[in-house]
Amino acid sequence: MEKVPISSTKTIQTRLVLPPDTNHLDTIFGGKVLAYIDEIAALTTMRHAKSAVVTASIDSVDFLSSAKVGDSLTLEAYVTYTGSSSMEVYVKVTANDLIHHTEQLTTESFLTMVAVDDAGKPIPVPGVYPVSEEEKQWYESAPVRKENRKRRVVAQ
Repeated sequence: MEKVPISSTKTIQTRLVLPPDTNHLDTIFGGKVLAYIDEIAALTTMRHAKSAVVTASIDSVDFLSSAKVGDSLTLEAYVTYTGSSSMEVYVKVTANDLIHHTEQLTTESFLTMVAVDDAGKPIPVPGVYPVSEEEKQWYESAPVRKENRKRRVVAQ
């Protein structure tokens, strides 16, 4: 399979934060953000693998700030590294105050998704390669995250 640049895997979604999405502090529920992250990771990897995918791991989620009612959330996802059937995905979430034209990073996450066939068995995926400095950072640090994932699974 031919490798593709990481940038070609980019997926963007925009969501509006509505009152039912928020907690008693009028900021978005973390679980709602997690659902959005899982969804965009699935979309990104399904498009890359041209197959169904399953979530294998949510490696890290860092909530850096919150979004409030009326903000729009922009989710940006990339396949940053691949194994034979697995794909690591980086997801960045920013909150945009549409009235005051401000933007802030709210969440960063790494997930691992696995491409599967109709029987649920893992199947090969195309590789990726970095071009930008940011992509090189993601790509070069991916083996460490993969090793940490393996250690977590073995420890359980």
